[in-house]
Amino acid sequence: MSPQKLATRNDYKVLVDKYDTFLFDCDGVIWHGSKAIPNIQSTLSMLRSRGKRLIFVTNNSATSRSDYVTKFAKLGIQAKTEEIFSSAYATAVYLSEVVQFPPNKTAYVIGGSGIRKELQEVGIATMGQDDKAPVDLSTLAEIEPNSDVGAVVFGIDFEINYRKLSNAHINLMYNPDCLFIATNDDRTLPGGKHVYPGTGSMLSSLIHSTQRTPLVMGKPNKPMLDCVMQKYHLDPARTCMVGDRLDTDILFGIRGGLSTLCVLTGVADEASILDPSAPQVTYYMDSLGDLSELEMTL
Repeated sequence: MSPQKLATRNDYKVLVDKYDTFLFDCDGVIWHGSKAIPNIQSTLSMLRSRGKRLIFVTNNSATSRSDYVTKFAKLGIQAKTEEIFSSAYATAVYLSEVVQFPPNKTAYVIGGSGIRKELQEVGIATMGQDDKAPVDLSTLAEIEPNSDVGAVVFGIDFEINYRKLSNAHINLMYNPDCLFIATNDDRTLPGGKHVYPGTGSMLSSLIHSTQRTPLVMGKPNKPMLDCVMQKYHLDPARTCMVGDRLDTDILFGIRGGLSTLCVLTGVADEASILDPSAPQVTYYMDSLGDLSELEMTL
């Protein structure tokens, strides 16, 4: 079935009435950087007033759930920690509950404070954030495997450097049983007026050097999907995934047997949505903020 464009108030009402739970990507759907999508506050308030469950599912690992709550509040949006499911949190859940990461081991993290906070909250020690000193051919010998490292966790890192990559490489190559986990493998990162290299683009250098394939937690991959479905006990038939990227958000929903809604305020445009070779969305619309029209019918 071809994607259905939602453009009228009746379209919006049919959508809202059909689902009990909405999963939302954040960047490109709820906000752009530090600015909320127009009318998004009214849309989310309207959905809450109708008894809908809202869950924010994001591949962004740079920000912890508690910091996300603060960001939502600054944008005038109500959100609770338990409504936020990030790739950093999924990584922490996986290591602590699925792998049962040994308490005497440490995670070497390439990434932002969001990953470290989530790991530390479940009792996993981290290292790597202080590896900022320049390195060259004369100082490479300083970098050796660390027997304490039980996992290399890779996320978006705006201060990535050769020392961090080398430490991760050495531990993955020469540290027995060292796990290799990526929070996500997004090829690009939206920001400002353009898109920029994402976690996956940086991750590829480490995959190439080690010839190892990481377990990828974030959308559209199964580990995060399983965590979300199990944690919230969702009924797929009554759940809709809302996103702006076909290869992550929409594919994530499709793999979970969910209906999907793609908005045109982020990465995807109408031509890509209508491309028959692309992941096929259930619905698409100009902006999630357009649902605020229903606020007047309460």
